[in-house]
Amino acid sequence: MIRYFPFLSWLSGLDRGTVRADAMAGLTGAVLVVPQGVAFATIAGLPPEFGLYSAIVPTIVAALCGSSHHLVTGPTTAISIVVFANLSPLAEPFGSSYLAMALCLTLLSGLTQLCLGLARLGAIAGFISTSVMAGFTAGAAIHIAVSQLGGILGVSPPRHPILLGHVAEVIKLLPRTNPHALFLAAFALLAAAAIKTMRPKWPGMLIALAGASALAQATGAAGAGVRFVAAFPGSLPPISLPLVSFDTLQDLVPGAVAVAMLGLAEAVTISRSLANITGQRIDNNREFIGQGLANIAGAFFSSYAASGSFTRSGVNYAAGARTPLASVFAAVFLAFFTILTGPAVAYLPVPAMAGVIVLAAYQLVEFKHIRRIVRASRDETMVMAATFAGSLFLHLEFALFSGVLLSLLIYLRRTSRPHFTVLAPDASQGRRLVAAEDGELVECPQLKIIRLDGSIFFGAVNHVAEELRNVAETFDTQDHILIVGSGVNFIDVSGAEMLFHEDTELVLAGKRLYICSLKSDSMEALRRGECLIHPGDERFFASKSEALREIVPRLDRERCRACTLRVFAECSCMPSPENSSEESLARESGEKPLLQREDAS
Repeated sequence: MIRYFPFLSWLSGLDRGTVRADAMAGLTGAVLVVPQGVAFATIAGLPPEFGLYSAIVPTIVAALCGSSHHLVTGPTTAISIVVFANLSPLAEPFGSSYLAMALCLTLLSGLTQLCLGLARLGAIAGFISTSVMAGFTAGAAIHIAVSQLGGILGVSPPRHPILLGHVAEVIKLLPRTNPHALFLAAFALLAAAAIKTMRPKWPGMLIALAGASALAQATGAAGAGVRFVAAFPGSLPPISLPLVSFDTLQDLVPGAVAVAMLGLAEAVTISRSLANITGQRIDNNREFIGQGLANIAGAFFSSYAASGSFTRSGVNYAAGARTPLASVFAAVFLAFFTILTGPAVAYLPVPAMAGVIVLAAYQLVEFKHIRRIVRASRDETMVMAATFAGSLFLHLEFALFSGVLLSLLIYLRRTSRPHFTVLAPDASQGRRLVAAEDGELVECPQLKIIRLDGSIFFGAVNHVAEELRNVAETFDTQDHILIVGSGVNFIDVSGAEMLFHEDTELVLAGKRLYICSLKSDSMEALRRGECLIHPGDERFFASKSEALREIVPRLDRERCRACTLRVFAECSCMPSPENSSEESLARESGEKPLLQREDAS
């Protein structure tokens, strides 16, 4: 039952203290989401009530069907800007066609998430790396800020699908800036920033908007041409039908996939971040199903696409929430607030809303995280920069997909170039094989030992073959090559065929190839492929010690007699150079050399 009804796992453990703590956390979250919901809906090009509706039904469904105890689902900045970027080229924002497309987009994204969860593809969220998310959120923040320039300046620039095009339209209208609008926007932005800095636990956005509304009424902003947010009827989310034409449905599919993937990445990232603090176990597939069901239900209750909220989830945990019941309480309290605050929204000046949204966009950028990425990895920095640049010059969903694609290409480049490490015995460690990169360790003149770290699959066969040829050509005196395969994760058919081909080429060149320490799966893949198995010539060894024990006696004994290095413990059974002349004389006289006589005795 818990598998199909996850809320049963925590519902039975509720007590009076837990319910009280969840109720207080839910009340805090409901107060916080009122200004955020209105702002996010405006970013998405939707009437303000849709932002509140999206924090009621989807929040309850996600809380009951997900696995995280502290994740709060609802409208978010990143999802809102992606919704706007996808729908604004297709219809006029705030219009009836736009609303119908937003509901259909929500339904499609929810179905995508649900299918991924039912197929148990929760691991797919890992393909959106932190570098992609950092670059995407930074680009989304720029989009959000630029989209509010018209409201801050008190002008109405035409919508443009590309960011730079919208900036150009705003620049053309700069001479028509309304100073009253600019003043209200600056007041709201600075007030919200000051409250966040000095009193971070206070609802700074709500206080700033209330102060800007009072200031607008006191200064007669309406008579000065300042626009106000349209009032909406205070009511519960009405039932809606997400219906569009078939042609429009085709246009919405790419955007729905982008919204679904971004929403899943946000939800899983937030859930795991909080789980690291609380020690809770998160089920990615269950989170996928919960998010999918939340958006499917929301599409029929006048909600646009929802996802996990960084801000509200953190506040929910900090406010003392213990179970997902806190999210249910938040949605119930918000439903009452929606009924009460509908007419009051008409007193909110649009410039003040725009100023608060710009501050929210700034807070979306994780500067510390970006600095860590830049310091840690050049490849990850390139992925982040490419995703950020794509968000500025392309549609946001294409920027997300391009970032994911670039991450996969870099991963394939890494995995397609397995690392070769030359090994040599270290006398100070009991002749243990260690890396000989520093050049201080002595190698056997006849045996080259290399450790291969990485998988031998179709994408890596060319690199592995080239490295083996380089080893054979560069170290031409070392006729025996031992590959230590403890770092090989798997070998596919292409890899097995490559090893067979390279073994044949080495035999023709007078060299021998051996492999030891392979994992059982890799060994089985080679055996099934009948590669490197020759009658009467065993090439595989379970361990390095077994390989050396079998290979050293196969070395050229004449060269061993003249060798003074004695790098292996097995070399002790070989005649020393001092006895080589004695052995020659003994061979001529038919007597046994001294070493052999001693061994025999």
